[in-house]
Amino acid sequence: MSPTGDSWQCAGVRWSPSGPALAWLHPVHGARTSPLPPGRALAFTTGSWRACVGVRRGGRHTACPLGAEVPATAVSAQCPECARLDRSHSVAADTAMDDPRPYDVYLAWFGPGVIKVGITAAEREGVRLLEQAALSYALLGRGPLMAARRAEAVLGAALDVPDRFPYAAKRAARHPLPPQAARTAELAALHERARALDGLPDSLAVREFAPVHHDEAFHLDRLRPGHGFVELSPGRTISGRVTAVAGPDLYLDATDGRPLLVDTRQLAGWPLAAAAPGAETTATVRPPEVAGPEALF
Repeated sequence: MSPTGDSWQCAGVRWSPSGPALAWLHPVHGARTSPLPPGRALAFTTGSWRACVGVRRGGRHTACPLGAEVPATAVSAQCPECARLDRSHSVAADTAMDDPRPYDVYLAWFGPGVIKVGITAAEREGVRLLEQAALSYALLGRGPLMAARRAEAVLGAALDVPDRFPYAAKRAARHPLPPQAARTAELAALHERARALDGLPDSLAVREFAPVHHDEAFHLDRLRPGHGFVELSPGRTISGRVTAVAGPDLYLDATDGRPLLVDTRQLAGWPLAAAAPGAETTATVRPPEVAGPEALF
């Protein structure tokens, strides 16, 4: 039985090519998702404590065997044991080097001067970039996992392109939304430099430059300035309508008119009960100038 009892536990935002959805776990009814289109009304109250969400691998969920509690302010919704298990077969942690699937090497644009290199399984069709809240991206090439890893390392060493940034740097660039032309130009220049490198593996099939923009997927044109950061704690209500979703960040217009930002990495793990439509938001809301919890993502 789940430590949250007979209630639905939020598992954060899950992206697919069709858009974002809140993921849910239940000890009896299993897993479900609720789409998050712009304008959707949300009203919920957090339970008494936040529990580890366990491990999800290959589309299957394994509950936390310890029923461990997770700190309310932690970015991760996993206990240390589940986090270690999750990373024991992780491409990101270099512990899954025998993966036979083809991998894409990408350049992801989050803001002016904030471009990272990364790899993702080709079969995911760009979902990883949605999860990371990349405003734009371009594929550099496709090949075996070790070739993709090698290309990632070459770009880091030769062009000083990082493979991660503090998440706050990505969040800060979304409003006002930078024009597509500026994103395209910066990506194109780096893509050209990357293609010209001598150290790229022969087994990597290099791609022509073809930028992808996530303006429509994220709906960031709907944002208003001054989003307050929601701080979650037991027995608190959040109520409003969805404005936009970018990566794990859920933007809401509260019922009292305030623009709110919920980091669903922190929402994951809480049992959530439905609140009355139009209920007052009672969760603590930090001023926009106070950053949320920091993490590399």
